[in-house]
Amino acid sequence: MAKIHMILQGKGGVGKSFISSTLAQHRIAKGKNPLCIDTDPVNATFYGFKKLNVKQINVMNNDEIDPRKFDDLIELIANTETDVIIDNGASTFVPMSHYLISNQIPALLLDMGHELVVHTVITGSQALLDTLNGFVHLVKQFPKEALFVVWLNPYWGEITMNGKQFEEMKAYIDNKARVSAIIRIPHYKPETFGKDLSEILQSKFTFDEALKNSTLPVMVRQRLTIIRRQLFTTLENVAAVLS
Repeated sequence: MAKIHMILQGKGGVGKSFISSTLAQHRIAKGKNPLCIDTDPVNATFYGFKKLNVKQINVMNNDEIDPRKFDDLIELIANTETDVIIDNGASTFVPMSHYLISNQIPALLLDMGHELVVHTVITGSQALLDTLNGFVHLVKQFPKEALFVVWLNPYWGEITMNGKQFEEMKAYIDNKARVSAIIRIPHYKPETFGKDLSEILQSKFTFDEALKNSTLPVMVRQRLTIIRRQLFTTLENVAAVLS
């Protein structure tokens, strides 16, 4: 059974492509060869990671899903024997979610022997409410065949509301039965770890590419090594993302 990892969140700039690239790099580090797909018609960031061999499929026609392009996407993953990682843009969030549900794609994938894992992101500051609402929208709409993984990304600010952590918020308490795993992205100091990570993401470098780049300072590569180890160790402990 292959796992179809789909990253969905209606708020832009919250780390969807970072999550997609991290998942792909983890699978590659485990000796797997994931099928990577970017469906974002506006900011195809995931597609920019050339070492990950990401395929670009624009499933949109203006503001609606193009049925033929969507058919191409399903055909591409139908016979896969390896994990699939699909990065979706904020602009495709509502139409993609609706199309997946109305066409009963989670059940279809299960019939094919696959399993849909929906990854969504919660971040802090002004984006907290938007990302919480996006999470609730997904959980309420998707059928039980879909697993959910929530990524907590503190890049834009602490993920708290009225002194409550995510696990204490109503959005999670009401829907925790649907959440298979919570992944916490560490809060990286912006002047060191955070800066190093941002720079390789902006350059569309994988960790391996950056670590093999002798022009980078030794301590930059050391911090990137620590970041990769932290992220990969977390993924190792989350059964929902492993085949």
